[in-house]
Amino acid sequence: MPKTAIFLADGFEEIEALTVVDLLRRANIEISTVSIMGRKNVTGSHNITVEADSLLEETDFDSLDMLILPGGMPGTTNLADCKALTDKIKEFDEKDKMLCAICAAPTVFGKLGILKGKKACCFPGREEDLLGADVQTSSVTKDGHFITSRGMGTAIDFGLAIIEHYQGSDAATSMASKIVYRA
Repeated sequence: MPKTAIFLADGFEEIEALTVVDLLRRANIEISTVSIMGRKNVTGSHNITVEADSLLEETDFDSLDMLILPGGMPGTTNLADCKALTDKIKEFDEKDKMLCAICAAPTVFGKLGILKGKKACCFPGREEDLLGADVQTSSVTKDGHFITSRGMGTAIDFGLAIIEHYQGSDAATSMASKIVYRA
């Protein structure tokens, strides 16, 4: 079974993070919520506090198959400023392991220079930070070991794309039907 983690920082976009967690758990894809804040309670950009499953410093990155970044402000800035996390993102890129981000968070990958020559999308108006990427306007863009998405309104599409990556299009279509998405 694939093992994934989504990284939470103060100011994260709640819907982008929790929608992905919900969908992956419904699909029986292991996902952990990981706080980069040094404490388990993390407050989102709309003052909703959640308790993460674990802390960054407790994370066994070697056991993970995918890293996921939600957007939100200043959550994205906090993720980008976390050297321990960005070092692991670069390691995942070097190993062609899955990296996923939504909204403003794909800019973390862009600023690290790992999107060069890759198709990617992000929140409208942040495209200049996708350094070297072939910028797309689709709700979700998959290229190689990257899945990116545009924002809160595309969170379900993003989660379904991750399900499709691991379980195929039939599983993603089935999940969409189960949650009455685009019925």
